[in-house]
Amino acid sequence: MKKECIGMLLAGGEGKRLGLLTKNVAKPAVHFGGKYRIIDFTLSNCTNSGIHTVGVLTQYAPLVLNKHIGIGKPWDLDRQQDGVSILSPYTAQEGVSWYKGTADAIYKNIHYIEQYDPEHILVISGDHIYQMNYKILLDHHIKTEADATISVMEVPIDEASRFGILNTSDDLRIYEFEEKPQNPKSNLASMGIYIFNWKKLKSYLLQDAELPDSSHDFGKDIIPAMLADSHRLFAYRFDGYWKDVGTIQSYWEANMDLLDEDLSLSLNNKNWRTYSHDSNYSPQFIDKDANVNRSLINSGCWISGTVEHSILFENVTVRHDSFVRESILHPHVKVGNHVILEKVIVVEGTEIPDHTVIRSEANQEPLIVSKENLGSLLTI
Repeated sequence: MKKECIGMLLAGGEGKRLGLLTKNVAKPAVHFGGKYRIIDFTLSNCTNSGIHTVGVLTQYAPLVLNKHIGIGKPWDLDRQQDGVSILSPYTAQEGVSWYKGTADAIYKNIHYIEQYDPEHILVISGDHIYQMNYKILLDHHIKTEADATISVMEVPIDEASRFGILNTSDDLRIYEFEEKPQNPKSNLASMGIYIFNWKKLKSYLLQDAELPDSSHDFGKDIIPAMLADSHRLFAYRFDGYWKDVGTIQSYWEANMDLLDEDLSLSLNNKNWRTYSHDSNYSPQFIDKDANVNRSLINSGCWISGTVEHSILFENVTVRHDSFVRESILHPHVKVGNHVILEKVIVVEGTEIPDHTVIRSEANQEPLIVSKENLGSLLTI
């Protein structure tokens, strides 16, 4: 069953920098945007781009993620011949050891890939927020006759040292890759989105697996090795919205960005839908004031306090005389009476008692509030 291109979605990240948000779930399974989970964006990109064969590589705390993906129905990936497949280290050909790096994860699933005999392989991550047409990326890859194509974004030059930077000629052919350079030569930052010629990549994966000192990583090992051998590697410029939500601050910012109508990220785009499990409720993006004893029936929420510039998931309660601002309230959060919450993220099922005040300072990352740490945050 030969395929032109299949997707391999890396979704095993532990996400330590997200703190309590990832204590019991993998980073791609974290709630986002009032209705979704982070991985929904990448899976929806696959569906909208016509990539219907997708292997999802899981590792850390996969239970919630596996349940969420299921057989892939929300993304039209519940297919008999291809569709979505969950690939944990325990189903990989090489035994039960955990994936040692991004390249090792693909290497250990060569048997899965080979059954489709693909010309190209798309390697993507499940912890970014963006909407990209991978078909355009694939067309660019084929047109340039590339062995590998790396999607890039322009970043401010004074921030480039935080990223993997690609140095290219005028035709975007890559001649150098620098991992977080102190003195960057360009501002083209790798997004961690790759398309490879499969036969070429396979040979490098097999070589890399035999190197005991390798990190078994695409950015640190595979890409530099291909460049050293003068293969054709090209950059693909992406100019839409993209956010790596690997920190509490970036996660909060990406949610708040949904309130900005001027940004290119839209969850209401009928031509590029973001799919998730069907729900009777809509996410609530509250930019201005929502208050005065009214329930938001279409979200299952009840608000009798004041909510400003915040995002609410389903079945959230904000009771009398409470004030919520610049915050994210996950499903089934209950906010009591006379409560003040400012710039916080409240984890699913948390109940905030009456007269509580929890604020994050303007120059600090948002506080995460959960059942586990609520006692240490209370100001009554």
